[in-house]
Amino acid sequence: MAILAAIILITSTGIFSFLNQPKFGKKPSGKRLEQIKQSPNWENNSFKNIHPTPDLTEGVSYIKVLKEFFLERKDNIKPNIALPSEKVDLINIDKEQDVLVWFGHSSYFLQIDGLTFLVDPVLSGAASPVSFTTKSFEGTDRYTADDLPTIDFLLITHDHWDHLDYETILKLKHKVKQTICSLGTGEHLVYWGYDEQKIKERDWDETIIFQNNVKIHTAPARHFSGRGFKRNQALWTSYILEVNEKRIYIGGDSGYDTHFKEIGNKFKSFDLAILENGQYDKNWKYIHMMPEEVLIAAKDLNTKLLFPVHSSKFALGNHPWYEPLEKITTLEHDGKFKIITPIIGSMISPFDTTKSFTTWWRQLKN
Repeated sequence: MAILAAIILITSTGIFSFLNQPKFGKKPSGKRLEQIKQSPNWENNSFKNIHPTPDLTEGVSYIKVLKEFFLERKDNIKPNIALPSEKVDLINIDKEQDVLVWFGHSSYFLQIDGLTFLVDPVLSGAASPVSFTTKSFEGTDRYTADDLPTIDFLLITHDHWDHLDYETILKLKHKVKQTICSLGTGEHLVYWGYDEQKIKERDWDETIIFQNNVKIHTAPARHFSGRGFKRNQALWTSYILEVNEKRIYIGGDSGYDTHFKEIGNKFKSFDLAILENGQYDKNWKYIHMMPEEVLIAAKDLNTKLLFPVHSSKFALGNHPWYEPLEKITTLEHDGKFKIITPIIGSMISPFDTTKSFTTWWRQLKN
C-alpha cells in the first residue's frame, strides 16, 4: 500500500507540475473574470455557443473515436516527403503592395494599405504542449518569428494549441503593436508578458475602430476553447476586418451554423473569406466544418474569394493530409466565388480574382 501511495503521489505531483507550466496559460481572474460574467455568452461558469454544440456527433462515443484514431488510422495522414513551400523577405516587402502569405494550417500574414496583420501564428514546429507530438509536416516550417516585420495587429481567434502557440507568441512580443482577442484569452497574454494596454479583448458582436480607416468586428463561431483540462474559460471568435473599402472574413475554427448567414446579411459581401477546412471528421461535425459545409458558409458570406485553411501542416484529424484541398476544389458549388490554394509561404494578392493556382498537392498524394 505504501508503494502504491507513493506512486500515486509522484504521478499526481508530476501531472500538477506539468500542467502548471507557463505555456498552459492562466484562467481569467479578478476584473477580467467579472467582465466575462457579464457576457450573454457566459453560462454556468463557461462560455457557450449560440446553439447547443455537443463535442461528438449523436451516437458516437469517445471509445469509438479513439479506436478509429489509433487502430483504424487512415493512410497518408502525413505526407511521406517534404511539402513544397516558398519563402519571401517579409521585412522588406513594398509597403504599397497588398500581400497574403500562408504559413500552413491557420497561420497567415496580411499586409493591406501598408498595415500588417498576423493571424493565429504557430511557427514553433509543433501544435502541442510537448514538442515531440503533433509536429509540423516536413517542408512547412519556412518562417520563424524573426522573419516577420513589425506587426500592427495580431489577431487570435481562440486559445487552442494549434492557434495560440506559446513559443511563437513570446518571440513576437517586441514586434506586436496591438493584439485583438476574445474574452478570457487576454489573461494568457498578460501572464506571458504582453502589455495589457495594447490588448483589445472583446465579446462577440463588438467593433473596434482604429486610425487609418481600420475596423475590426468580432463575430460568433461554433467551437470551444481550452489549453488544459478545463474548457471554455475563454471565448472563441471570428473576425471581420475592414480596411478602407476592403472586407475580409477571418473564420477561425467553427462548425457550420446560422452565424455565417447572419454575418453575410449584416455585411452584405466580402472580398475574401478565410475558412477552416481540415482536421474535420463525421464524429465531431459540430465543431469543425466538413468540406461541403465550407462551400455553403462561403455562399452564406457572399464572398468573392474563398481561402480554405486549417490543413497541410498538422495531423489532427483522421483523414489523408491532402483530402481537405482535394475535396474543396472538386466539390460542386455555384461558381459565384473562386477558391484560392496557394503554396505555403508564397506571396499572393489577397484580392486578385483572376490568378490561377496549381493543384500542388496532387503530385504528392502517394
